[in-house]
Amino acid sequence: MNNNYGRHNRTLLVGGLTLACLVCLNSIDNKTQAQSLRLINTDTFDTWMRELSNWGRWGDDDQLGTLNLITPEKRREAVALVTDGVSVSLAHNVETRSAVDNPRPFDIAIIGLNGAGASVMDQWTVSYHGYAHTHLDALCHFSHQGQMFNGVPNTSVTVDGCAKLAIDNFKDGIVTRGILIDIPQLRGVDFLELGSPIYPEELEAWEAKMGINVQSGDAVFVRTGRWGKREAEGPWDVGSHVAGLHASTARWFRDRDVAVVGTDHGADVHPSGMDVSHPLHILLLVAMGTPIFDNVDLEDLSRAADERGRWEFLLTAAPVPVPGGTGSPLNPIATF
Repeated sequence: MNNNYGRHNRTLLVGGLTLACLVCLNSIDNKTQAQSLRLINTDTFDTWMRELSNWGRWGDDDQLGTLNLITPEKRREAVALVTDGVSVSLAHNVETRSAVDNPRPFDIAIIGLNGAGASVMDQWTVSYHGYAHTHLDALCHFSHQGQMFNGVPNTSVTVDGCAKLAIDNFKDGIVTRGILIDIPQLRGVDFLELGSPIYPEELEAWEAKMGINVQSGDAVFVRTGRWGKREAEGPWDVGSHVAGLHASTARWFRDRDVAVVGTDHGADVHPSGMDVSHPLHILLLVAMGTPIFDNVDLEDLSRAADERGRWEFLLTAAPVPVPGGTGSPLNPIATF
């Protein structure tokens, strides 16, 4: 049999199965989706940690992880995507009020109001990790069994910050092709119900439906509609119950050599169905060396992409280069 013909038949078969999965998913009500969690045992998770590992791939002292996949050529290709010149922020406005999903609100203090001078200044205080503030996780943010990415011991993290794998390694910024995967649009809903898991089949179904292929060095953003749901129904305990990516999607991101992953909360579906806390975070940060954008606001991006029928864009993001920092608040920008 002709190899191309065989590949074509396999593509049709995979496409058919993907669409069949999509039809099945759309036929299940949201409550059932939230309960249809695939449970993963510890042995399987440990196997994934070994099989998906990028340790040593870019050298024993590598500090960038999968950001190495964003090559100069990749950046040039991403810049060439800009046709409209329209930019969309992916940052949610800072939350200054305490809420169940924001126990450590952003604090701003205005100083210099005594009339002594012409200028007014302010001072910010933010504890950005969690489920409220848009930020980028550095590779030293998580460890597993005493080790961070590339086998760096977690004992190297001190009260002064990370000795290795800190956010200042990303000070040159992230410039690459961004891809939006809009799961609520795929399912035909405004936002996903709490606890609803997203599996690799749906990521593939989105590619098939929109005719787009995730490629090496891409930044992939997966929308659950979290911020739209919060606006419509109010805040809730995101850390305990939220729609999100199932841990099995880690292999999908690894197979496509995705450079960075972003979601509108903390990536992992909760509950995760595992004894390990934040399993996808661990697989991405520790095994694969893949940074994570948390709490990005994808509502405006969803509307802008839908208006254009374009789900790819130039992504630019510049973390604050804090030596030893475990991450950084930032304002990622999508430009069409």
